[in-house]
Amino acid sequence: MARTDLSKNLLSRYEKLEGQRQNWETHWQEVADYMQPRKADVTKTRARGDKRNELIFDSSPIQAVELLAASLHGMLTNPSTPWFTLRFKDEDVENEDEAKIWLESATDAMYTAFNRSNFQQEIFELYHDLITFGTAAMFIEEDQEDIIKFSTRHINEVFIAENDKGRIDTIFRRFKLSARAAVQKFGDAVSSDIQGIFRKDPYQEVEILHAVYPRADFDPKKKDKENMPFESVYLEYKNGNELSISGFKEFPFVVPRYLKASNEIYGRSPAMTALPDVKMLNEMSKTTIKAAQKQVDPPLLVPDDGFLLPVRTVPGGLNFYRSGTRDRIEPLNIGANNPLGLNMEEQRRDAIRAVFYVNQLMMQQGPQMTATEVIQRNEEKMRLLGPVLGRLQSELLKPLIDRVFNILLRNNMFVQAPEFLSGRDIEIEYVSPLAKAQKSSELQSIMRAIEILGSLANVAPVFDYVNFDNLVKHLADIVGMPQKLLKSQNQVNAERQEQAAQAEQQQQMAQMQQVAQAAGDVAPLAKALPDEAKALANAEVE
Repeated sequence: MARTDLSKNLLSRYEKLEGQRQNWETHWQEVADYMQPRKADVTKTRARGDKRNELIFDSSPIQAVELLAASLHGMLTNPSTPWFTLRFKDEDVENEDEAKIWLESATDAMYTAFNRSNFQQEIFELYHDLITFGTAAMFIEEDQEDIIKFSTRHINEVFIAENDKGRIDTIFRRFKLSARAAVQKFGDAVSSDIQGIFRKDPYQEVEILHAVYPRADFDPKKKDKENMPFESVYLEYKNGNELSISGFKEFPFVVPRYLKASNEIYGRSPAMTALPDVKMLNEMSKTTIKAAQKQVDPPLLVPDDGFLLPVRTVPGGLNFYRSGTRDRIEPLNIGANNPLGLNMEEQRRDAIRAVFYVNQLMMQQGPQMTATEVIQRNEEKMRLLGPVLGRLQSELLKPLIDRVFNILLRNNMFVQAPEFLSGRDIEIEYVSPLAKAQKSSELQSIMRAIEILGSLANVAPVFDYVNFDNLVKHLADIVGMPQKLLKSQNQVNAERQEQAAQAEQQQQMAQMQQVAQAAGDVAPLAKALPDEAKALANAEVE
């Protein structure tokens, strides 16, 4: 089958990206061999289901990777706690109660979509890849049944390129698919080669190349698949046959990098930093095991005459020698020093734990610790991971949330928004435990300021400078209090007006009661005045 100009161009681009990645592959393979053996098939051809831990004599590095991956999962995308919320960039709109209510409903719909999909297991795999390889890739696609589907891809499938802003906007993915699955996915578009494989052995795998990149020319006014910002092309890698040409309105992959050098495209990981210590630890453990085995079952010194071989070394075994001679079987002193080896191993474990923040992440809260000490230790833990958060927010969380939001919006999964919200820009606010820990210092500063103002309130009206309405809203945002638990500004204003009216009415009633009481006191006097006036007039006449 003849290759089209498009397939030739894409295969040429793929070959260039493949060449740029070759230096990384041996590094990834070595890291995976020691710290993630289940994915140690970058440069090695591994049979599915075979043992992959032949190089590992100490599992503590694997445990450190698992701990850091679980910690990032719990601190960034914890399924049991909110980890993001939506808000409008326009502050005037943000203060509108209807806008807040709609944003909360949209946020709840997104959480529902995340929880009902396969997001949690796939994001956990992504954290593993990120910590091990320094680069991870997740494919986010629309699904007719589940609306949205997540798929973390193995690093050996992914070939990436950056744009002028240092953002990944191009990805080539070379992967294997059974002939049966290829026919199901692409139908009659498959070549005769795959059709023949399908008829002969439907479970034999074929290689597919998927390319996603910015479309050079498209009309944003048109809504067809040929006029989307990102082009998506599936090819048969062997013959370049075009299987599918479509597009995406957003870049469908999230490709975070743990750390990155300015002149490199792929990221670097803590596993790469710890690799020398991990390799040394494994060699030490192997040597220590041999030394311990020699001490428990030592080599023997046996005279070369006067004995009936073989020597019985089993428990209770009897070995005869001539009485009165020194010609006996004795263990060979090998001069092993196990404590020295064990101490050196522990030093390497400490170095590995430091790279993966094991001591900080495993910090236990003792009963003698005060609440302040607990907060301070948690803040210290968060500060250690703070530098990683910035890159993960820009390369993982933001594109992830944007992609999911747009998919749900196109599938009408949100309630109808008020008309005045049309065309308003929405931004993401992170409220994960890690993000909250970063805001805790602001909360402490505010509470400290209130405490100081309270001590000064006895000598000066300092609270006149504080807008308590805004203070309450800001504190609620810092601690992540749901909007539905707060009264709207209109409701608060109405209640305040009602309270003011009731107070005014009560004051008027009190005044009326005072007037009535005064009138009651004057009435007897007024009744007596006519009689006294009459008596006085009669006296004047006389």
